[in-house]
Amino acid sequence: MDRQPILIGDLVTVRPTTAGDYDALYGVASDPAIWDQHPAHDRWQTGVFRAFFDEGLAGGGMLTIRDAGDGRIIGSSRYGPHDVEADEIEIGWTFFARDCWRRGYNREAKRLMIDHVARHVGAVTFHIGEDNARSRAAVAALGATLRPGSVAVLRGGRMVPHVLYELRRA
Repeated sequence: MDRQPILIGDLVTVRPTTAGDYDALYGVASDPAIWDQHPAHDRWQTGVFRAFFDEGLAGGGMLTIRDAGDGRIIGSSRYGPHDVEADEIEIGWTFFARDCWRRGYNREAKRLMIDHVARHVGAVTFHIGEDNARSRAAVAALGATLRPGSVAVLRGGRMVPHVLYELRRA
């Protein structure tokens, strides 16, 4: 399964992230308001974002999202590793410029990503900080359902509760 696709929609173009995307992506991510509900609430800081970016490049699956109209970089998302045993893949690590919120960009990017992997996996999952109401509402709007329970994830030296949503293949 290709975790570095080129996906084209009406609103967005999704492409593999390159090292050259750093400045534009940090330009988007440096807005503290993007991270106010996120467990990594300090990701707008240069060093924290650099580690996030480098980890994404090293792990593969990191994608840069551009506005299809003007070509500017407006955000990023990732595919996690394909969990063959569980027959699922995670989509996450997503952020968008605030001027793109509630305008269909996230929905289209996620739909393109989901459609790309749908024939390869039984489920797509989304790990979301328990208190991140914005992201929880966004994945619920895609039709994802909440799995029972929660999992603690180490973030910034502390354990942070996360919930897991899933979209299962029909």
